[in-house]
Order: sequence, then C-alpha cells, then structure tokens
Amino acid sequence: MHGYHGKVLLVDLGSGRMEELPLGRDTARAFIGGSGLGAHCLHERVPATAEPLGESNALIFMAGPFAGTKAFSGDRFQVVSKSPLTGVYGEASCGGRWGSALRSAGYDGLVLTGTAERPVILCLEDGNASLEDAGDLWGQDTFATQEALSTRFGKGFEAACIGPAGEKLVRYAAIQTSGVHSRMAARAGLGAVMGAKRLKAVVAGGDQKVSLADPEGFLAFWREFSKQVPATFDAKDMRDNGTAGTARYCDLVGDLPVRNWTGRRFPGIDGISAEALKAINVRRYYCGGCLVGCGRTVDIPDGPFATSGPVGGPEYETIAMLGSNLLVGDIRAVAKANELCNRYGLDTISAGSVLGMAMECYERGIVTRADLDGVDLTWGNAEAVLEVLHRIGRRQGIGELLGEGTRRIAEAWGPPAAEFAVHVKGLEAPAHDPRAKSSLALAYATSNRGACHLQAFGYDFEHLCRFPDMGVPEPLDRFAVEGKPAYVARMENLMSMLDSLCCCKFMLFCSLTVGPLVRELELITGFGLDREEFLKTGERIFNLKRLYNVKCGVSRIHDVLPPRLLTLRRGSGEEQDRLPPAGAMLEEYYRLRGWDEIGHPTSAKLAELGLR
Repeated sequence: MHGYHGKVLLVDLGSGRMEELPLGRDTARAFIGGSGLGAHCLHERVPATAEPLGESNALIFMAGPFAGTKAFSGDRFQVVSKSPLTGVYGEASCGGRWGSALRSAGYDGLVLTGTAERPVILCLEDGNASLEDAGDLWGQDTFATQEALSTRFGKGFEAACIGPAGEKLVRYAAIQTSGVHSRMAARAGLGAVMGAKRLKAVVAGGDQKVSLADPEGFLAFWREFSKQVPATFDAKDMRDNGTAGTARYCDLVGDLPVRNWTGRRFPGIDGISAEALKAINVRRYYCGGCLVGCGRTVDIPDGPFATSGPVGGPEYETIAMLGSNLLVGDIRAVAKANELCNRYGLDTISAGSVLGMAMECYERGIVTRADLDGVDLTWGNAEAVLEVLHRIGRRQGIGELLGEGTRRIAEAWGPPAAEFAVHVKGLEAPAHDPRAKSSLALAYATSNRGACHLQAFGYDFEHLCRFPDMGVPEPLDRFAVEGKPAYVARMENLMSMLDSLCCCKFMLFCSLTVGPLVRELELITGFGLDREEFLKTGERIFNLKRLYNVKCGVSRIHDVLPPRLLTLRRGSGEEQDRLPPAGAMLEEYYRLRGWDEIGHPTSAKLAELGLR
C-alpha cells in the first residue's frame, strides 16, 4: 500500500503485550491518518463512558501519509484521546521531526492502552518495540529527559515525552518533542493521559521507508513547489518575523486578548511585538520538511528572566496568552514563562487563561492573597506569573487547583468566578477574539475539541487573505453573518484533512492550497481522490469526531461561547462594540451539516458518510 507501512502498533502498557494491527487500504482511504485515523481508533476502542485518566482510555499517536517523504512540512503528528480537561474528544497537533521518526521505525501509528506498573519508555526501531524502565527519568523536566534520551539512544532517534506536569496529571499537560526547541502537542491535556499511563516517553527511529505511488511525479511536484513556497509573501513574512509578526495586526483589529478578554487594545504591544522578539532571537527553527522556518530560538543571558541557554521562543499564542492577556509587556518575561511551560510540559494557552482568570478573581476579591499562597497575582506582575507556573507544574499549593483548568476552578471558587472562565466545552480559548471576526464565534462553538482557532482556521480569510480554492476570491467581511455557516463548515472539512495528512496549515498561505494538496496525496498514495472526494473525506472525519462527542453527551447546549466573548462590549465605536451573532449562525450551520436541531448528525448523514 503506497504511502503507508500498513500497520499500527497496539501496546497494552499494563501487561506489556504488543500486537501489530493491520491498516487496510479502505480504512486508510476513508480516514487518511493523523486525527482522522486517530478518531477512528478512539471511536472503535474507547467507550464514551471511559474515565480519561483511567485504564480504559487509549492514547493514540498517528502520523500521516506525508511523514517520512519529502512532502512540505509533513512531519507533524497527532495525538488523540478522550480529554481529561474536557471529558470529550481530544486531539493535539505537533510539529518537529517525531512524525517521520515514527514512520522510520516502521509504523503508521500507536494505540496505547492500560497502565504500566512503573514508569516506562516505549522504544521503537525498525519494526521492533520494547518497554524499558524510566524510573531514573520520572520527575525530570522535558529538557533533562530529552538530553538523557539523546545520550542513551543517539542520533537518528526522536523522543516524545512528558514533564512533571504530565506526571502530576495537570489537566492541560502537554507532550513535548524536539529537545530545547520544544514542539508541543499541547491542547486538551493529553500529556496527563500519558502520565496516568506512567509512560514517560516514546522514542522512535530506524530506516524503514514507505513506497510512493508515483515517485517521479512526486519528485517533479516537489521541485516545482520548492521554488514557489519560499518565494511567496507569506513565507517571507513568516521567515522574517515568525508567528509573532501577527501580534500588532491582532491588536489593531481587536483580535488580541487583553486583560482576560476585557480590553480592546494593549498599551504594551511594543514590548511583545516581533521587533521585541528579534532582540532576543538567535536563530530560526525549522520543523521537518519545512522551507519557511517560522520557529524562533531565543537566549536571555542574564537578568530576572534569564533562560538556561538558547531555547525555543514563544509563538504568537503564547505571546498573547502569557503577555497581553495578563498585561505583561516584556517579551523577556514571556519567553521565560514559555520556557517554564515547555520544561514542565504545560499548554501555554490554557496556562495563560488560568492565570488571567485567577488575576481577575484576585482583583475582585473572590480569592485572597492567602488563597494564592501569598503570591501577589496582580495584572502585569511577571515575577508572580513565573512563581505560579512553577506551582502549577509541580501541583504544589494553589497549583493543585489551578492545574485543573478554568471550568473546574470556577466550580471550586463559586458562581461569580464562572464569569471569568473563558472556555468552550472545558477547553480554554486561544488568542483570537470572536468579537473581531464572526466566523471564529461559530468555529469555537462547533469545534470538536472545544475552543479552537485551528479546527476551522478561516479567520485569516475574513479580512486580509484570499482563498479561491475554497470559494473566497476576495477577503470576506469579518463582521458579516451571511454565508459564514457554510464557510465555517467547508473550512472545518478542509482542516480535518490537513490534521489527518499531518501537514502544516501555514502552507495554505504559501501556495499549497487544495488543488496541490489533492495532487500531492495522489502522487504519494494513488488513492484517486478528486477535489470533491478530498473534502468529503474531511467531512466524514469531522462528523466522526462529532459522533464520538454525541456519545459523550454533547449537544446544542454545549455549542456555546462563554458570556464574556458573547455579550461583553469592550469600548466605543463600531468595531469595538460588535458582538458575535453565534446563535443566529448555529441553526443554519446544523442544517447545512445534516444535523438535527440539537446538533446530532442524522442517520441519513451518517449513512451518506459511511459512519455508524
């Protein structure tokens, strides 16, 4: 089978039993890989009643058909599980080079069940797998773990590991790879699932290759686009500024979170801009197969925010959630907070949201300084932010509760605190404001893993960008409602495919749009999908995730935004006073999706997509 090894490794960590599960062509064609194949495995193997941190949950790692080839930015991988943060479908995407390492080891994916009696490492090499003791690594942060594993296994191997936050079951713990550069599978708390299974790391490497359906055609395709991609304006901008380059724009249009989503503009934007980041940036970081290099390595040699040397720098989401959201206007402080999150293995988006909620509750007297272990957690207090991140990562003192996420914090602190918990389905909102772009409101409400800007990823085409491949010949009116439900559904279908191919979504801005992706998939796999079938496959995958959520109890009542994003006006004037009409769009969205009035896919829609 071209583009695949045709096998997924099933490991029962409790018994140590391992089994190779065949991956047939029909299943691969229907679900592709990544989150699509991961959702299929979750649906088949994990009951909706499973406790996320219990033995019956599975932790699923999946690469896509692009990994291990020369496909542009195709080295990503997806982790899928029932989320301990939300209690429903969870997935996390990660860059770096681990996806290709998994395929070089001879597998298309892993399904991990059970719980090990003691901390272990899963080692994969050339079609062989073994479990090794990890007692000496348990308690170590991700940087120390990666260094030890690099020494132990040598070059050619890549590790995906957890830090203390995953071991301590912080509900938004992340899975880390790429050493100090820290590419993170961060969202939905799947590092806690890994910790509950006492799995410290998965190390992969080898020399296994996958065959291509049309090697010569693929090489010609690669040569063609290897010239086009770096020459695009967006590629040059990302190469020069990284994702931090969007901070000023987001602040300008009201898309930047400020003061736990209450502010309209951030006075300290200069201090966390791309220009500020360049002052501490020492080099670019490239994920596997990337021609752009949007990652940043930073080094702060001295001062209160000194780093431990060159380390992975903050991306836009981190800059916003640990910067403007907390009124921290010093990029050095944000970079240090990012390093701590990477070392402990924490999702910076959820961490920033938790801290913003705690700051506001402290300001309003809902909690006292004594409740916060004596920490003066006031707006803009960077030292306090770092101190609380340490406590969350170790689950010490107030970090025990703050490690539970905003929804559970609100339950503990009482009804007034719920006003300041900004999440959907339990997943904290990323650093883009639905009051600035209407499609975000519907995308957040309907995203299968909770508030997510990437499961539809349509907001960039609402103001500046064009996407003729998806029926957007000119930038959309970002405040308009008409046509947005259909637009969001189409984009969700497309993004389901990108998360299943496991390729970088930034490539959409660099000439690798739908047509080239369809062509690339055909050259690698020979599936014969045309454009319509390509997007229909994405629709199948999106609906499968929704179907799992329905079995977990999700319905229309959960497809809502928090009051802060839905009803709070941030200022005066037309733009500042806009509120997202999420309810008006939801009914039409359900109808277009073929779902009933409470958001359940109808039997006719499931039959059309070949689901059950």
